[in-house]
Amino acid sequence: MLRLRYSYSNEFRILVRYNRFVQLTFHTLKKKFQGHSGKIGILGLGYVGLPLACEFAKTGFTVTGFEIDAVKVKNLLSGKSYVGDIESRHVRELVKTRRFTATTDFAKLRAMDAIFICVPTPLNKTKDPDVSYIDQATHKISGALRPGQLIVLESTTYPGTTREKILPMLEGKGLKVGQDIFLAFSPERIDPGNKQYQLSNTPKVVGGITKLCKDLAVILYSQIVKQVVPVSSVEAAELTKILENTFRAVNIGLVNEITMICDKLGLSAWEVIETASTKPYGFMPFYPGPGLGGHCIPVDPHYLSWKMKSLNFAARFIELAAEINSHMPDFTVNKIIRSLNQRKKSINGSKIIVLGVAYKANVADMRESPALDVIHLLLQMGAVVSFHDPYVASIIVDNVKMTNRPYSTRLLSQSDAVVILTAHSVFNPKEILDHSNLVIDTRNMLRGLKADHLIRL
Repeated sequence: MLRLRYSYSNEFRILVRYNRFVQLTFHTLKKKFQGHSGKIGILGLGYVGLPLACEFAKTGFTVTGFEIDAVKVKNLLSGKSYVGDIESRHVRELVKTRRFTATTDFAKLRAMDAIFICVPTPLNKTKDPDVSYIDQATHKISGALRPGQLIVLESTTYPGTTREKILPMLEGKGLKVGQDIFLAFSPERIDPGNKQYQLSNTPKVVGGITKLCKDLAVILYSQIVKQVVPVSSVEAAELTKILENTFRAVNIGLVNEITMICDKLGLSAWEVIETASTKPYGFMPFYPGPGLGGHCIPVDPHYLSWKMKSLNFAARFIELAAEINSHMPDFTVNKIIRSLNQRKKSINGSKIIVLGVAYKANVADMRESPALDVIHLLLQMGAVVSFHDPYVASIIVDNVKMTNRPYSTRLLSQSDAVVILTAHSVFNPKEILDHSNLVIDTRNMLRGLKADHLIRL
């Protein structure tokens, strides 16, 4: 009995001592984060990572960006930004004041108190998730891991990634998540070109592997974001981001199908949607287009669909919306062909100028842009295609580089058809209509204008 009491007493002392160590580690990091003395590391300095790095640096933290691309590092250290929402002058100021630096040396991760993973999560050719960049980033972190670090994944991914993939890799070094180190997920909500909602005033969703993990991440994000929304688990946070973009993809799929229906009925989808929008409740307008673009909406729903297939569940809404949305470039090209035929012109040999190739208005972002698919299909049909986009210098279609054509009314008038794929605000709708032989407007940019040679999607 004495031995049992001694053993129990000894184990209790060890447990108390260990709990004190965990609390000390937590409170040490908490103090650093609240005092802005913690060192912040950002893995991946693209559309997500660079704005996050700059926001922390502006708030007073010392930030190190980690990149495998040496050219990006060189540009940033010389004060040059390659991300549209981040001005070069801001980068220069942060580098000059030593609040921000960038490096290709991942051994320096060991000195960081918080590390954010902001790497791409694309789809492979079969539309399955490609999390290899997350794996690579986690491997680099685990190689420099030490007690007293917070690791946060921001890259969009399927529910279960943080717990099932990152957690085992980090604990493989003998450290325990929630005790020695802390792990959380907080989905990025970057909307390129959005001047109203930026990182600081867009609510941040946070889920942690343990309560302490979540609490630390909430404390840190609270230093740069006005509202932090904690959730019960990393899986809830992961699915939240997928839902946000699946909601949009499904509703866009609906209006794209309505557009096809209106085409068969000889009606204007734009008129129908705008009229439905007059109902003050129970309706939210979404608008059709030549296809989905960007880093989220065309990609994220497939992550959830893939995950559910692994659980023997078919996400039918998601897959149907994806099927409809992926058909829109074909629908757009068929509309162009029919419009030319009505004017006794063949698509083969017709000169077509595409206005706007970025995936959305007023940005240079080409990720998943449907313009590339439309141009590819037009070229296959034998059309002579060129483009003008004030934000994009060149594009690659079918392994051929196409250079931006300077805008002029002559460029419009010498073309058989002008196809508006991106509604940049610098475009002059009336001028385009007045100097074009045929206009196919896929974005309703020429709203309010009427002419026999104006065809809307």
